[in-house]
Amino acid sequence: QVQLVESGGGLVQPGGSLRLTCAASGNIFGIYAMGWYRQAPGKQRELVAIITNRGSTDIADSVKGRFTISRDNPKNTVDLQMNSLKPEDTAVYYCNAYILGTNYWGQGTRVTVSS
Repeated sequence: QVQLVESGGGLVQPGGSLRLTCAASGNIFGIYAMGWYRQAPGKQRELVAIITNRGSTDIADSVKGRFTISRDNPKNTVDLQMNSLKPEDTAVYYCNAYILGTNYWGQGTRVTVSS
């Protein structure tokens, strides 16, 4: 079994910053990529950013230059630093881990950007 535990969501004003953290535990041998997806109300879940165990990244155009993804392989954690937040970044953010051909998901953490 794989557990992904997210933390760091909350309410922030436009232009503010938040940092999300996800910790993976359990049967995580062979973990390859970790990252973040988000789902806004009435929309499909979309990729925000992912990072492989070698440090290669894929970041959505909508957040490039504002969001940074980082990973600590020995600790099996992945962080998402979100700066210059906009109201359209409001969503539930889900941690994802890709392990031996299977996607695993966290329970989600809500990010609300509003004045």
